[in-house]
Amino acid sequence: MSEAVLYCANHPDRETGLRCNRCEKPVCASCAIQTPTGYRCEECVRGQQKVFITAKPLDYVFAFPVAAALSYVGATLARLVTSFGFLGIFILILLAPVAGGIIAEAVRTVTGRRRAPGLYRLSTVAVVVGGLPLLLSPLLFVFSGGGFTAIFAVIWPALYLSVSASAFYSRLTGISVKR
Repeated sequence: MSEAVLYCANHPDRETGLRCNRCEKPVCASCAIQTPTGYRCEECVRGQQKVFITAKPLDYVFAFPVAAALSYVGATLARLVTSFGFLGIFILILLAPVAGGIIAEAVRTVTGRRRAPGLYRLSTVAVVVGGLPLLLSPLLFVFSGGGFTAIFAVIWPALYLSVSASAFYSRLTGISVKR
């Protein structure tokens, strides 16, 4: 006895031998998404991803001011450290990822460890916003004719801000580099 020919649920003109391993819907090779447990259709994958988005509306409200305030404190400390001269720059390079990690843990605590991609992005924006006041004051000095040496007054806060924000985001989202 021969089997009936299956056609993709999304593309009725394409023959297929694949089925979603969750809902058994026939899918073609371009619609099938490979997962560690087999092929799934787009709808089942989307439904599974929604399970991991657990943030509540108040999490967004609390995460922003916490991240911004702690970023401001960290940027203020970074400004103090850079006043130590060349040694301060090395301390700054070590301080930035630590500060990003501390801010991420504070945000995780405030939000009850709930997750959402929008929450991660908003909190990262808050880290940048919190550090901007300390970056803008030397930037105004450069544009008012502070000279070439004033550019270094902008570089170190910008370096701190970019490293701490990226460390914050990677710590908050759980991104890890695998070798």
